[in-house]
Amino acid sequence: MHGLYLEDLAVGMSAVFGKTIGEADIVAFAGVSGDTNPIHLHDGFAKTTRFGARIAHGMLGGSFISTVIGTKLPGPGALYVSQSLNFRAPVKIGDTVTARAEIVEIDATRRRVRLKTECHCGDTVVIDGEAVVMVPRRAKA
Repeated sequence: MHGLYLEDLAVGMSAVFGKTIGEADIVAFAGVSGDTNPIHLHDGFAKTTRFGARIAHGMLGGSFISTVIGTKLPGPGALYVSQSLNFRAPVKIGDTVTARAEIVEIDATRRRVRLKTECHCGDTVVIDGEAVVMVPRRAKA
């Protein structure tokens, strides 16, 4: 069970993961994270906010970037070094979030890969940022 090695990667490679956010996802994320902010869990409270309805946790959407990196590009074996996230728009129950990561730089000496990261709901960018991961080299024969 191993993802891509440093030698397999090239600038411009990308991968995606998509998921439709349901009630159970928000409740489970609140339970795991401890973030019980009523904007995520309470209809009455959320209606009084600028969003007018409950929204998903921003980090729930951000976690889908981790899914792309940890399962697809580079995949198993890659280690997060850093991740920046800018929350651009809310995600509501029923929205489909598509996370995308694209390699923009490879530092072969340090085994670091920099990726542009984004989450979209349709044509709307809801999260953007950048990730840096450490990627293993292929074992020498």
